This record gives sequence, structure tokens and C-alpha cells, in this order.
Amino acid sequence: MSNVLVLIGMLVLVVMAVMPLLDLNEMWMHWAFAAGAFIVLVGRFIGIYDGPSLRIKRLHHILIFSAILYCVSAWMIFFSPGTNNWLGFLLAGVVVQLYASWMIDRESNKSEK
Repeated sequence: MSNVLVLIGMLVLVVMAVMPLLDLNEMWMHWAFAAGAFIVLVGRFIGIYDGPSLRIKRLHHILIFSAILYCVSAWMIFFSPGTNNWLGFLLAGVVVQLYASWMIDRESNKSEK
């Protein structure tokens, strides 16, 4: 369930992030971006890791931090109009998520062996 929420939220984020770059900048797109960021945050909180590995648990907390960066990006869209600062927070969240996801997979494979 949490993975589905995160997937839906990420798809909304990607689509709404591309729209302003194509010069389509409507207010409903900003609200949809914010909704996508919130959906990702909810999905991350629902999918908390309860296993024995402390390192994987910490990496899941880093995934929650990436979702918070997406929410800050949505906040920047509303309260910093005319700038592209929101893109910086969005990209920072993506980098953090890529790192944490890669490390979770690596640690999971290590613990299986």
C-alpha cells in the first residue's frame, strides 16, 4: 500500500515538475505538485521499516527526509514565485532518495547472504 502511494505521488511530481519547464504554469498544477509531495510523504510514513537492521531503519528515515524535501519544494512554488528555487529542493530530494534506495537494496542483499 505504501509503495503504491509513493509511486502515485512520484508520478504526479514528475508530471507537474515538467509542466512549468514547458511554459505551462497554471495554479492547479502547483496544487497538484503539492498534493503529489504530500502523497509521497504519507506513503513514506506508512511504509516505516520494522525489521532488525538498524542501518536499513536509518535509511528509511532518510527516505522520509527526501519526502520532506519534496514538500519544501512545493512550499517554495507557492511562496517564492518567479524563481526556480523549488527545483533545487526537488533535485536534492531526488538525490537523497536515489542514495537511500540504492543503499537499502544493497543492505538488504547483504543481510540475505
